Amino acid sequence: MTSEGAASKVPMRERIVEAATELFYAQGLRAVSAEKIIARVGITKVTFYRHFPAKDDLIVAYLERRATWERDAIAQARQSADDAPHVFRIIAEAIGAESCSPGFRGCPFINAAAEYADPEHPVRRAVDAHRRWFRQTIQELLEEISVQDPARVADQLVMLRDGAMVSGYLSDPATVADALYNAGRAIIATSGTPRTSRPPA
Repeated sequence: MTSEGAASKVPMRERIVEAATELFYAQGLRAVSAEKIIARVGITKVTFYRHFPAKDDLIVAYLERRATWERDAIAQARQSADDAPHVFRIIAEAIGAESCSPGFRGCPFINAAAEYADPEHPVRRAVDAHRRWFRQTIQELLEEISVQDPARVADQLVMLRDGAMVSGYLSDPATVADALYNAGRAIIATSGTPRTSRPPA
């Protein structure tokens, strides 16, 4: 099957989101116009606006697509890991690997929040919903290893992860995975755990 034939099998909405994903992440949300996406997909404005009445609707779809990808990745990590510390290691290694990938520009949710300051805007609500899920997931992992005050420690680890994503873009991405994991271990170790448990090794 030719690439054109394969493209015709993909739902139009998915084709638009796929093109937007590449452009939004590489160039920024506000810098990419609806016209640029329409040209990339090769469709008419009528077709575009039939699926996405406003550009903000497409941005939210882009973020939700990324959120689904991250949720699936962590779900797979939890299925394959031996325990919660192993999940933390997998997450750190995944962030490190992504930081080293061509075209890495940091966390798409942090980038989106930087462009949309209004906390009530649909884009910010999509960002906040995903971050609440991620923080809750980290807290649940901490509870599995009986960390004291897991809510506070989860906040610290999410902040650490945010810094790692920025560092991976601005600094040496090859150092991200180990630095993130070792710093996370230190936070967990100093938070206090029962004598029968230990921080991730």
